[in-house]
Amino acid sequence: MNIRPLLLGLPLLLTGCSTMSNFSWSSLSPFNLFGGSVEVSAKGVGDVGAGTPMTAEAIGKGLNNNYRMRGGMATNQGQIVSYFQALDGDDVKLVITGEPKGHVQRVDVIDARIATEWGSKLGTPFSELFSKAYGACKPADGEDVGKVECVAQQSRNVSYIFTGKWAGPQELIPPDDTLQSWTVSKIIWHAKAQ
Repeated sequence: MNIRPLLLGLPLLLTGCSTMSNFSWSSLSPFNLFGGSVEVSAKGVGDVGAGTPMTAEAIGKGLNNNYRMRGGMATNQGQIVSYFQALDGDDVKLVITGEPKGHVQRVDVIDARIATEWGSKLGTPFSELFSKAYGACKPADGEDVGKVECVAQQSRNVSYIFTGKWAGPQELIPPDDTLQSWTVSKIIWHAKAQ
């Protein structure tokens, strides 16, 4: 009979599975096929933080190799900075800046899949994070002029850029009742507390 050899071999197969100590069934999850999840915390974005060298390899590894890296140089307030864009296809999902041959100083997150360790993410309304702008918010500058930047209550290393509709001057913060419906359009991690 063919059943008997199968019954004799089954315990060997089962015990053989236990020797695969480095194998994790959860690694077969579709969420893990392209690297683990990345989140924003007080210490950085994923494993990218103030101690991360400004190299494509170090930044890519700190982001679980979830993105294709593209680098360059730019000027910011008269200073030369090095930057890397983390790409998903042709879409820029993060921008990492720092001193040339130095360390990461800032990470701009525009990937909707990345949340903070406190649960906030792109699209989160102002009203869920703040009751008022006073003491936490200022008019955003640079490429974010016309928006509002607010420092996270949980960490002064993290700030949110809020976007919404308002007919007032760009250099002023809209009233709190207007801001309530504005939403997070970018999360920024700063190496230096804001």
